[in-house]
Amino acid sequence: MATEQINLLTAEFTEDIVTDLLPDWRGEKIEISILSGGITNKLYRAWCSKGDVAIRIYGDKTEMFIDRDREYRALTQMADAGITTKPVAYLPEKHVTIVEYLTGAYTLKNKDFLRDDMREMILDPVRRIHTSGAVLDYIFNPYEQCMKLGGILDNLHVDYPEFDIKGTLNDLKKLDEKIDIPRKDYVITHNDLLADNFIMVTDEYKDKFEKPLYIIDWEYGAMGPRYYDIADMFQEILVPREVEKSIVEHYCEGKDFDKSLYYCDMFKPFPDIYWFLWSLIQLNVSTIKFDFYTYGKEKYEHARENIGILVQEYGIKL
Repeated sequence: MATEQINLLTAEFTEDIVTDLLPDWRGEKIEISILSGGITNKLYRAWCSKGDVAIRIYGDKTEMFIDRDREYRALTQMADAGITTKPVAYLPEKHVTIVEYLTGAYTLKNKDFLRDDMREMILDPVRRIHTSGAVLDYIFNPYEQCMKLGGILDNLHVDYPEFDIKGTLNDLKKLDEKIDIPRKDYVITHNDLLADNFIMVTDEYKDKFEKPLYIIDWEYGAMGPRYYDIADMFQEILVPREVEKSIVEHYCEGKDFDKSLYYCDMFKPFPDIYWFLWSLIQLNVSTIKFDFYTYGKEKYEHARENIGILVQEYGIKL
């Protein structure tokens, strides 16, 4: 079976497909299961005596947002640094990336970020991402990325008068001018640190893997401001303010806490507006059955709320 000739997003995922992607597995008894997580991609686990892998099939029209070559460069560098799972096969012509599956692992939930006893384990790989010295040839400036998505939405010629998109982007412009982090200080960033992308190795399998926790899914990896990564995580896990402060304190190891907290707070509206605009674009181009509108509306409301907090707490004038 030639997988280039079929739509892997809609086809029944069979052993024949797996062996076309992984020819060395021919003749093996292969087990397959569907993996949850992710909105736009399809994820499968396949395993046999030769290995245990996660197979990701790129979602429809995700090329509007994601450069797969860049994603793979980020993936390989982070695997070398012991931050993510090892790549097994990169097959862009088939719209597939295959990585080592973390057998018996546990996917974190938002509630896990509330636990003091897990805080250092969670933040250690985040800190190691930012201090790894890895380099990509793509800059992720949060304001410019939001403007880019705003331009894509404009080109779709759709109208959502219930959202003040122009005014909100103007507010982000003013925040960006106040943040003013030079690009020489950018580091490699993940840019999608939701709980589903933190995978913890369970005690039963801890001898099989080098680290206790890995961060997966490098579609949005780029060079960016480290504080945006933390702000993006906050807007996904939605923990109380005292937990945010504890996370920042652990992340910066007690150094420059006030500065770090300030920048994380300043970046909070950016990821929500990024994913808000992304969701409205997906609403118009994606064939996936998902409530993109409600998802985006919640992100927009969070962003407006955090912009208001910045005005009150830091005296930011917009």
